Amino acid sequence: MDTDALDPAALLARLATAEPVVVARADEPGPGNWVGGPYAARDGDRIALAYRVRKPESRGRGLANIVAVSDDGLAFTPVATITSDSFGAASLERPALVRRPDGGWRLYVSCSTKNSKHWWVEAIDADTLAGLEAGQRTVVLPGDESQAFKDVIVDIAPDGTWRIWACRHPLDGGDDEADRMSTVYGTSADGLAWDLHGPCLLPSPDSWDQRGARVTAVLPHGDEVVAVYDGRASADENFFERTGVAVGTPADLHAVGGPVPAAYGRALRYASLIDTPAGLRAYYEVTTDDGSHALVTALLRD
Repeated sequence: MDTDALDPAALLARLATAEPVVVARADEPGPGNWVGGPYAARDGDRIALAYRVRKPESRGRGLANIVAVSDDGLAFTPVATITSDSFGAASLERPALVRRPDGGWRLYVSCSTKNSKHWWVEAIDADTLAGLEAGQRTVVLPGDESQAFKDVIVDIAPDGTWRIWACRHPLDGGDDEADRMSTVYGTSADGLAWDLHGPCLLPSPDSWDQRGARVTAVLPHGDEVVAVYDGRASADENFFERTGVAVGTPADLHAVGGPVPAAYGRALRYASLIDTPAGLRAYYEVTTDDGSHALVTALLRD
């Protein structure tokens, strides 16, 4: 691991100056046509990438999660497609992809309840990446009438404890307030039954992330962890989130810098970080000139 790249100031500077390469584009121009929400994982010498494809709300929103593999981290071949219809969901959001200790795979899928602001998270287990299309399903974060969960980050600590960072949306303030978001931390013995321990990253008052703070990647950094997160200042900035950095313990993170981009208007969101032989690589979602969103990647090195 390039530990210098995880220094918060260096990480933000490298994101700000990176020259990303497009991994996947929306198949049509215009707002609401998005490819993004990436989540990267190692598959031996390959990189496995799960991501979301979306159409405008009138045409189905988040239609599917795609799982794809690559030998070079740039050109990906899809091996599994999980559709919103297969969950009876109005939309799917960013997935999380984890290699299980037994060598199998687990995909955490964020599902939108129809005619509601509610979201739930469901896990799919399979022996292979391709098998995720028809894998074993388990609801892991059902949410309730007061809160919704989506866009999770999951890893396994050195002691075998499963850890989750879940984006929480409060539902008790009505639909106009349901876009607010914070990040909740939890632990599990198996990655299916979770104990949630409370918020680990909250919005910063009077700042660029005062409306929401959603952790998108967590990596060890010395005695602490460094987290990349995205956020917004208002409901109008929904879909145009920008990215910052937080540090601390897994259960207690503190924002230390951001945002990238510095000015509102272009999204840089859902950043996923993975160590590669060439250095720390980021996958993330950006706004394009035609208003669609693309999935891009960049090496975060000097």
